[in-house]
Amino acid sequence: MCAAAVALLVAGCSAQPATGGTSPQVAASRTSAFNATDTAWILLMIPMAERARQLTDLAPSRSADPAVTTLAAKTGSTLRADLRRLRAALKLSGVPDTRPHEGHDMPGMVSLDTLDKAAATKGRPFDRILTDALRAHFTQSRVLCAGEQNQGRADAATGLAAAIAKSTSQQISGLDGLPTARSATPAARPR
Repeated sequence: MCAAAVALLVAGCSAQPATGGTSPQVAASRTSAFNATDTAWILLMIPMAERARQLTDLAPSRSADPAVTTLAAKTGSTLRADLRRLRAALKLSGVPDTRPHEGHDMPGMVSLDTLDKAAATKGRPFDRILTDALRAHFTQSRVLCAGEQNQGRADAATGLAAAIAKSTSQQISGLDGLPTARSATPAARPR
């Protein structure tokens, strides 16, 4: 699964390096530290985190459960920090943010349809949408981060992937602690 995810990342992205006003030698050094997997992973993780953050931002006005609102706030804060670090890594790579995944709906990415549904609902239905979408996001993020750690080259990217993978594991544990999320897991569903 990890190798397939990395192959998809590499095949799906063809960002071009840019010098960004630095000397050609410095730009070449930066660019050579990052391989295609590094930059593809960064360019995919940015829109994934942006969409998940948009969903968490809806929680204060939509959720019926204070625990869900608290988890959404913590998750949104983490996603903002991740986005800052991902954009910094992208800048370091010398690759411009061409937003190759703008408007895409991919596994684990909160879809535009999900955002629309979440914005149009409140209470328990919203809580279910949020927890299901975050679980899918965290699960796919872990897969993508594992692929980056195995196939990436730049320490700035592989280290960030390790940190995000650890964080997503903690956030999945937080979801598992919510009554709303527990009732949505297959093991908890009545047969």
